[in-house]
Amino acid sequence: MKSVVGISLGTAAQDFEFTATFLGEKMHVRRLGTDGSTAKAATLIKQWEKKADAIGLGVLKDRYKAGAHRFVEKDSAKLKAVVTKVPATIGGRLGDILQEWSVRHAQIQLGNYFNNARVLFLSGMTNYKLAMSMSEYTENMHFADPLLQLGVPKFLTSLEALQLYSTGAHYVKDWSLPVGLATGPIREWTRFVLRKALQKATVIVAAAHELDEFGLEELAGKTLITSTVNDERIAQLKDKGVHMVIDAAPVLFKHVLSPSLLDAMIVAATGKAPKDILEDDYLEIITSLDLEPRIVYPNGFKRINRFAFVIHPLSQEYFKKVKPIELLSQVSPPMFMNSLEKIMAYAPPFVYSKVSGIKSPTGVETEGWLISVGGTPREIMNHSPEFTYRRLLDAAAMAKRLGAQIMGLGAFTKVVGDAGLTVAKRAPLPITTGNSYSASGALWAAHDALLRMRLLPPPKGKERVKFKAMIVGATGAIGSVCARLMAKAAEEVYLVSPETAKLLSLKESILKETPDAKLHLSAQADKDIADMDMIVTATSGAGKKVLDIMKVKPGCVITDVARPLDLPPEEVAKRPDVLVIESGEIQLPGDVHMKNIGLPKGVAYACLAETIVLALEGRFENFTVGRAIEWEKVREIYKLGIKHGMKLAEISGVNGPFSDEDIERVRELALIARAEKVSKAPPTARAPARKASARPAKAVKAVKSVKSVPPAQAAPRKIRARA
Repeated sequence: MKSVVGISLGTAAQDFEFTATFLGEKMHVRRLGTDGSTAKAATLIKQWEKKADAIGLGVLKDRYKAGAHRFVEKDSAKLKAVVTKVPATIGGRLGDILQEWSVRHAQIQLGNYFNNARVLFLSGMTNYKLAMSMSEYTENMHFADPLLQLGVPKFLTSLEALQLYSTGAHYVKDWSLPVGLATGPIREWTRFVLRKALQKATVIVAAAHELDEFGLEELAGKTLITSTVNDERIAQLKDKGVHMVIDAAPVLFKHVLSPSLLDAMIVAATGKAPKDILEDDYLEIITSLDLEPRIVYPNGFKRINRFAFVIHPLSQEYFKKVKPIELLSQVSPPMFMNSLEKIMAYAPPFVYSKVSGIKSPTGVETEGWLISVGGTPREIMNHSPEFTYRRLLDAAAMAKRLGAQIMGLGAFTKVVGDAGLTVAKRAPLPITTGNSYSASGALWAAHDALLRMRLLPPPKGKERVKFKAMIVGATGAIGSVCARLMAKAAEEVYLVSPETAKLLSLKESILKETPDAKLHLSAQADKDIADMDMIVTATSGAGKKVLDIMKVKPGCVITDVARPLDLPPEEVAKRPDVLVIESGEIQLPGDVHMKNIGLPKGVAYACLAETIVLALEGRFENFTVGRAIEWEKVREIYKLGIKHGMKLAEISGVNGPFSDEDIERVRELALIARAEKVSKAPPTARAPARKASARPAKAVKAVKSVKSVPPAQAAPRKIRARA
């Protein structure tokens, strides 16, 4: 029976021993800790080299490479030199393989976990190979080498900086602070700076014992990449709030084996000297043993992804929410606010609000930042697209530094120029405009509003609601998406566009997906508009009149998904008996905390919700950019939203969210208008009215009270901090 001993500078309280068959060889393995004493380690080496077949030394790597320079750890080299009679290994090469594999394993298993993560290396020099691997997923890395080695309160913030530091590190590597300074103010300042860095990081690369003096404030919610963490250490990290540990050391024979001990076992089993074991040997052994890095959740499964979203003020009224400006605006001439509006367009981006508490039913959480740029819509449109691009790229750079993994564009920032394409190409992180979920949310809201109006016969069982729908601008990017979705929901769908050839092609395409759809084609909206229960306007008319709202049937639900809107507020005000919807707002899952954006707590605009859904799903990619919206993505983001607990919360018109009272008022006015229309029609032209859940007579009785209340759609426009 072969004997293998692991001598570690770690605690002796974690010693163990076992007998097992390893690679066909029966062996007795024991681990001996020395509580940090190199003298005791040297004594144990001399004692066991007479008995053991191989010795593993659990110390720092005796040799390592950083950049183009090679370094020798003198203390480790001296300790290794004590062993003269049997093979001894520190397991450096095996440890590098296992550690790099653990990161790549986690990235695959958890799906893009390290994308733009804020990673803090307590020693970039000794973990240089791991840093190289991590750079494939994030550039957001910080190295504490100058701080911990020299006492300099400065972090290296890139691989290039680490490489440059390594070119001179061999001159000062063995330098240490004088005893008086090392235990005084400099040490306290060093620890303070390190604590702040730990708090900001999302991932920490360190030996577990290096974090012993830190607690909940620094480590709560962090991911730790380390090696050889046993159950006792896991319990300690649990108390400190660490949410995930990625451990490169495998578990074999019910024990966590350090790379040095595992390497010593390989040396004993193969009979080869440590330097003669090749990478192919390691690959064959790792594969044959089915080894796998460990991912441990000390406090139960928890994953937090990160996003950013760009907002901007919609008018000068936004600036008045700031107290000093509010006071000045009351005593200053109008020119002051005009000048301020122009100046603020040049202001750098800033974090308006931290967003937290969003939790999917899957267990995944997300947090993020609302980043504001200063331009109002008027200023954005008065400048060239390149002007806005620069502000958005500054916001993207800020989002990257914060650790965001995807960024969404809100309001006019996604309209200007090429609708996000240029920003997506230049930005250092993925971009989405949110238009896919905006289209989905608008149709979701329209369908919900149609049911809440209660003017149609209720469906029986799982059958469709029987209604007629019209898509104005059906051949456009958003219009074709709406047409495909509506064909699955409505009894009959009327597709309207002046592009007749495209209409024919669209009909053919829809019928392939939905063979039982009843489709009608027209080049003009007004031809069949009076019979529609729902109308979706999705043109690119840019202010041109696309339909005559006075011809619309009372009680019709109109969803205006065009940007800019096809139906301005003055047009909407002409028909208080018609419900005109601009968007559907989304209730986010969890106990959401963020500053006011003009909506109830936990409710977000659909474009913001798209960014959040993608973050929860770990889909860090350019999802919706440009003006051509793919209907497959609209369908996909809707399904992902349902998966992650998104619910329709608010139905908004041109003047803000509708309350239940607003919808009821429109309904009552529609019933009155329908009753009056029937009474005025010639007897021969009258036809039985469609059965509804409320009788016109009841509405007629309420006519005075209804007319005395101003319709919601004619109300003064609310000032909202629109995302």
